[in-house]
Amino acid sequence: MMNEKLKEAIRFCIVGGISTLLQYAIYYLLLPCMDERLALTVGYIISFCCNYVMTTRFTFRVKANAKNAGGFTLSHIVNWGLQVVSLSFFIWMGVPKEWAPIPMYMVCVPINFLLVRSFFK
Repeated sequence: MMNEKLKEAIRFCIVGGISTLLQYAIYYLLLPCMDERLALTVGYIISFCCNYVMTTRFTFRVKANAKNAGGFTLSHIVNWGLQVVSLSFFIWMGVPKEWAPIPMYMVCVPINFLLVRSFFK
């Protein structure tokens, strides 16, 4: 039988995957008509709202409250900043704008898990 931390990590991956796909889809659709950082931010805000609901109800199975909402928001502000910086870096390194979020997610997702988990546990 899996221990609770492993189950939690699996649920986090599911929620994170859904949120990441949503953010990337919005980014990709908006990219032709706006700056990549703005497209990333719009996608991030929309996926953030969905992510919070799924994180409280499914990933960590806790009630939404001011404390975890504040911590979630704070950790995601840090994550958003890290995403903007790393997206810009990967584009600067020559990765096409359409593909730059992929290595960006590889850097940011593990860090975000640790930040978010600290506010829910």
